Amino acid sequence: MRFILYLSNVMIPLVVVYVVIYGLLMKRNVYEDFLAGAKEGLKTVVKIVPTLIGLMVGVGVLRASGFLEDLASWLGNITEYIHLPAPLLPSILVRMFSSSAATGLLLDLYKSYGTDSYIGMAASIMMGCTETIFYTMSVYFMAAKVTKTRWTLTGALISTFAGIGASLLLAGWM
Repeated sequence: MRFILYLSNVMIPLVVVYVVIYGLLMKRNVYEDFLAGAKEGLKTVVKIVPTLIGLMVGVGVLRASGFLEDLASWLGNITEYIHLPAPLLPSILVRMFSSSAATGLLLDLYKSYGTDSYIGMAASIMMGCTETIFYTMSVYFMAAKVTKTRWTLTGALISTFAGIGASLLLAGWM
């Protein structure tokens, strides 16, 4: 176990040293390449900030207005048949847009139901096996100027629902 902890502590410095040595062996000016990459990364950040702000404001409005809780109580009658508890619905919906907002909802679930409850464990597993679909697609596709997403959304939704189903099953077995 100590070896794994040691390895995790030195992994990032080893990768940095490897990149620098490889760049020097290839006779590249590593520092100038780093600055060029940092400049390009900063341009990307400037491009995606409006999208990030829009997503954060939208999720904040939905959460503060109580719409998510109302939607969860309404949809809870339907999802009860597939053994999906209504309190998980807001975090499932928000997780598709914002990881930080979903983490806030996760903490609320912990306070209300406990970390070792079925809802707490299912929500924890869900956070680990689902993705912020719309955030990821909007940010990366905008940055890469992708206009034809083809089957990306369909595949992402299928994998998210598979992750939700798996988390419900795993939480029930624990």
